[in-house]
Amino acid sequence: DFTMTLYLRHYWKDERLSFRSNKNKSMTFDGRLIKKIWVPDVFFVHSKRSFIHDTTVENIMLRVYPDGNVLFSLRITVSAMCFMDFSRFPLDTQNCSLELESYAYNEDDLMLYWKHGNKSLSTDEHISLSQFFIEEFSASSGLAFYSSTGWYNRLFINFALRRHIFFFVLQSYFPAMLMVMLSWVSFWIDRRAVPARVSLGITTVLTMSTIMTGVSASMPQVSYIKAVDVYLWISFLFVFLSVIEYAAVNYLTTIEERKQLKKRGKASGMYSMDAVQAMAFDGCFHDTDEDMELSPFPEPCEENETRASQTNISNADTPRLKRKRSLKGNVGRIILQNNHVIDTYSRIIFPSVYIVFNFFYWGLYI
Repeated sequence: DFTMTLYLRHYWKDERLSFRSNKNKSMTFDGRLIKKIWVPDVFFVHSKRSFIHDTTVENIMLRVYPDGNVLFSLRITVSAMCFMDFSRFPLDTQNCSLELESYAYNEDDLMLYWKHGNKSLSTDEHISLSQFFIEEFSASSGLAFYSSTGWYNRLFINFALRRHIFFFVLQSYFPAMLMVMLSWVSFWIDRRAVPARVSLGITTVLTMSTIMTGVSASMPQVSYIKAVDVYLWISFLFVFLSVIEYAAVNYLTTIEERKQLKKRGKASGMYSMDAVQAMAFDGCFHDTDEDMELSPFPEPCEENETRASQTNISNADTPRLKRKRSLKGNVGRIILQNNHVIDTYSRIIFPSVYIVFNFFYWGLYI
């Protein structure tokens, strides 16, 4: 829908209203004379609601010239339909028109035309809309056919509206971009840091779902796919694939470490757990075989440190503190060594494909 307030001015000649006058160039009347003379029965095609302003009186003016020429002016607000296509929303441009036509008089009885052609339509220079740029205003004319009554002259007020994109960039596109880039952070996290990578993946997926729900609630409800739907769903797919990527990395890592244990001959009934299993139980990172307990359920890190302090074992002799010292300054090297090949490729493939998608998307719709 669109709503427009306009001054509708009719011009015609009725010799019955001509008069002789040497002093008056014209005579002006209000709406009380309208019911006593003939006026065109123009109506708005596809209008849903319209009314003549009546504050403080009806906004109607009738001016009659001595030769019988008549000017009939109305101040009207009309709400009409516009057949919009939202397939490119919010990067769309809509072409709408307000159509005028005689209701009773067909082409043989009454001819409607623009008095000064396209110049007959004038607009306020400072007119602006909150959601659209008004790119063009134009006037045109045509014919409409009805099978029961014949051909009718029809006038068109055409205008093109281009939607403001900045609001949707801030509310939809930019948050979606940030969530996709945030999901790539997991590719740089150690593959054995299961809680960190899983939490990051689930958080980004849920955030993208929230963004999509909020955007769809405020958008036009249509039965076809819009441009913003394409972007959000592709972004959601990237976030979802980052979670699937870690699932594949974790699975292949587990398979690989099990094979290594079997090669070492440690695959027995009560063998020491590998680093992934130990981290799942106590939440600590294990990078040496010395740090692994023989028990399948090792105690938490804090309890181990407390127990060590209670037994007065020297800090310099504990294997755990030796490992912590060895980690200082070598964190980057250890992380690189513990990366899976899938993570290495994902760091390049995911951003590259997403950049290509953005380039293709904005090039197609803008």
